[in-house]
Amino acid sequence: MDIAGKKALVFGGTSGIGLAASLQLTALGADVVAISRNPDRAGEAALGLTLKQCDVLDEQALQALFAECAPFDILINAATGGKRVIGPFLEMDLAGYRASFNKLWGYTNVVRYGAPHLPDHGAIVLVSGSPARKTRPGQIALGSVGGAVEAFSRGLANELAPRRINVVSPGTIDTPMSPLQGEERAANYNKITSGNAIPRAGRADEVAQAIIFLVQNEFVTGTTVDVDGGWLIS
Repeated sequence: MDIAGKKALVFGGTSGIGLAASLQLTALGADVVAISRNPDRAGEAALGLTLKQCDVLDEQALQALFAECAPFDILINAATGGKRVIGPFLEMDLAGYRASFNKLWGYTNVVRYGAPHLPDHGAIVLVSGSPARKTRPGQIALGSVGGAVEAFSRGLANELAPRRINVVSPGTIDTPMSPLQGEERAANYNKITSGNAIPRAGRADEVAQAIIFLVQNEFVTGTTVDVDGGWLIS
């Protein structure tokens, strides 16, 4: 796909991986609409983007947004859908575990209501996470949700064809989702990634590059691209 002149909707597009994807799409000549629950938090980083407010769990608001923004060629969802629970399953609040699946429901809503507006050459990219296929202790919620996102994409690819749907699976990425700052933040990322083949946290722009690849390459659908610093092999 030649991205220049295409219109892209990016959910979660005002922070972290979504913002990085929005900016890279803009640099390639796309008309980008960056969507999140709190678009104002992007500040000056979002210059050149059209900002819209929407909660991916609000089905009526989503349908109205898609009708307003249509037609469009590219649909990306990097929104988390809400809080994610970390910790041992047998000690976990099951309400928190169930709430982690809001990410999946947000993705299914976006695809269900957005895909009908895509042309035959349209492309969808979702974001899972490395715990989907290598779940470390305390990551059962992350692994379960990520695995569901990847199965959803694979199963749906034939139904959506010739429109394409793919997934990017990030490892540990340094994004604003982490509340830690300064030396404490650096020490935490060093600890988490010390056993990886590439022992550092990834950057949002490195994941966004994989999203761009999946948009541009018209011979890829129903697959997952790992950007994980060697998480799966370490």
